[in-house]
Amino acid sequence: MRKKINLMCIVMMLFAFGARADEGMWLPYSINGQNLADMQRLGCKLTAEQIFSFNQPSLKDAIVQFGGGCTGELISAEGLLLTNHHCGLGQVQAHSSVEHDYLKDGFWARSKDQELPNEGLTVFFLNYIEDVTDAILKGVTDKMSESDRDAKIAENGKRLTTEKKGTRDVRVEIVPFYHGNQYILFVYDVYKDVRLVACPPWGIGKFGADTDNWTWPRHKGDFCMFRVYTAPDGSPAEYSKKNVPMKSKHFLPISLKGVQPGDYAMVLGYPGSTDRYSTSGSVKNVIELEDPAIVACRTTKLEQYRKHMDADPAVFIQYASKQASVSNYWKYSIGQIKQLKRNKVMEKRLEQEQAFRNWANADPARKAKYAGIFDEMDKYWAHQSKYTKALIYHREAGWNGSEAVYFSLRFRQLNNIIESKTASQDKIIERASGMKKAVQDFFKDYNKALDRDVTIAMLNLFYKDVDHSQLPVNLRKVGDKSGGDFTAYVNKAFDKSIFVDENKMNAWLANPKSLAKDPIFMLMYDILQSYWDLSEQAEKVDCSRADRLYMEGLKEMQKDRNFYPDANFTMRLTYGSVQDYQPADGVTYSYYTTLDGVMAKYKPGDWEFDVPQELIKLWEKKDYGRYADKNGDLVVNFITTNDITGGNSGSPVIDAQGNLIGLAFDGNWEAMSGDIAFENEVQRTICMDARYLLFIIDKMANAQNLMQELKIVQ
Repeated sequence: MRKKINLMCIVMMLFAFGARADEGMWLPYSINGQNLADMQRLGCKLTAEQIFSFNQPSLKDAIVQFGGGCTGELISAEGLLLTNHHCGLGQVQAHSSVEHDYLKDGFWARSKDQELPNEGLTVFFLNYIEDVTDAILKGVTDKMSESDRDAKIAENGKRLTTEKKGTRDVRVEIVPFYHGNQYILFVYDVYKDVRLVACPPWGIGKFGADTDNWTWPRHKGDFCMFRVYTAPDGSPAEYSKKNVPMKSKHFLPISLKGVQPGDYAMVLGYPGSTDRYSTSGSVKNVIELEDPAIVACRTTKLEQYRKHMDADPAVFIQYASKQASVSNYWKYSIGQIKQLKRNKVMEKRLEQEQAFRNWANADPARKAKYAGIFDEMDKYWAHQSKYTKALIYHREAGWNGSEAVYFSLRFRQLNNIIESKTASQDKIIERASGMKKAVQDFFKDYNKALDRDVTIAMLNLFYKDVDHSQLPVNLRKVGDKSGGDFTAYVNKAFDKSIFVDENKMNAWLANPKSLAKDPIFMLMYDILQSYWDLSEQAEKVDCSRADRLYMEGLKEMQKDRNFYPDANFTMRLTYGSVQDYQPADGVTYSYYTTLDGVMAKYKPGDWEFDVPQELIKLWEKKDYGRYADKNGDLVVNFITTNDITGGNSGSPVIDAQGNLIGLAFDGNWEAMSGDIAFENEVQRTICMDARYLLFIIDKMANAQNLMQELKIVQ
């Protein structure tokens, strides 16, 4: 029987509380009992219904999935939306040019008619949830193979999704929890008219860039503002000049009070992925294979990006968002390796696994149920270790290394139609015409010289680092003949291919023919086919059953443990407090930073540490207005003990009364192992102070039209 989730009671089914309050990415519709009591002990004044309700406006109605990878929140009655600068960077970059460099100078719409539309940008509002575990597992038995089990679950999921969606224009997702031991259905309203309203200059929103990324102390105004528009009747709609600003069901007032050590802090958002219940084999694979491969590939790509971006302002604009995307998880992977080792995460996993063995072997029924699961896991990871590095290189240095190669992936289906001769030439041309916008968008932000150098460097690295038996066939042949130097090969390919020349591409769209002789297209196919072959080999050994049983057993063995589910890009609530921390012996980091710290880092002309002259003038005069703290300083960033990860970028930091006090944007270096193991003593969420947000809008940008929309509380 399907069970509608009881907003106040289901936590007893989902979790047993027992760990520190700052650890845990909680399902917000399931808070009650001990969870709520602990939140109140920390200072929370809100009820469960005020946080999450389908019966009345609540905090959850102000929270959105933003752009498929971040979080945002409504901060006005007219759909004004706040998120991180790095979450909106792609849209800002798309509107920028050398003549109108919104990246460098910022953007401020002085009226709603100046707000800029963004094709393809969406926000999701959660409007319904249901535990559908029984329905999804109907007909599933312990005797099934994993492939048969997956097929049955997919069949049940497809049927249930169709039933729940009906004729409504909504997004329905059925998401597994606890390694497939539970399934929950989510229904979202999708809004497709989201317009850029404001963005601070690069020297504020991106201050510190790569050097400061994933570290504390920080000094960044990491925010961007959009507005959600609806049809005149309030329903979601595609962009139209007739659309109107959304009438917010709930929005967050912004507090001027500031933060002090011990203050309650709550984050609502959409964390992307954690692996807190993984085994030692998984951790070892990350440390020894996955992360080193990512670091090597992205280091090589970033070297080429910087060479071209530093030499040409136009290229800097084209590649600012791309470089930030590559760089973010390049540095993350470096930090994760270091901190997984430093925090001895693999050793702790091994200890937990031995405790599990002892517990299982102490009871005949348990021994029989869990027999062999670690053998399955060991076999799986021994097998995976043969393929991990090669698969990552295929992705990072192969079909995702060169932009042209990656772009050519989009033409596979059309080329299949051409070669199969299943459609007339007129139909083929019609389909090709539908790709003109994608082609235009690609070449707008494409630099052939940069991509040429990236492609050469990535293929050279690919050939050098990967076992030759696991290389794509033709790539290996070229490398063998050239001694591993792909310069001539890439130069020739770039001279001939339609995927690096807009004129050639447009000529092809007008008269599409087989791409079998296009060198970039064939390089893509060579890499992709090799990737498929390796993936098929890697997937011959599976441990899904063992992982599922281990998760089930852990919950049984540790009945008092805080078994919140791993992050999976569903709405979560975390709670903690504002606190400093000690990253090393004899070192203490304060819980906040100020504008004085920004100026201490200031380097005129430096792409990472330059700042706008308007900000310097305000700092020199100490003209902070009502946004200064009691000491007359302007607080820029602060840290809390909240538990977040990627996807939480842009999440609101909310005080005990439900007001916005900050904007979450990063984690700290000492806890880069946090996606796999939460570090109680040092894990921190880095937040932009709400007073800095208001200061930039009011004092620096003088955007009084926006200030008038906001509800500001003391």
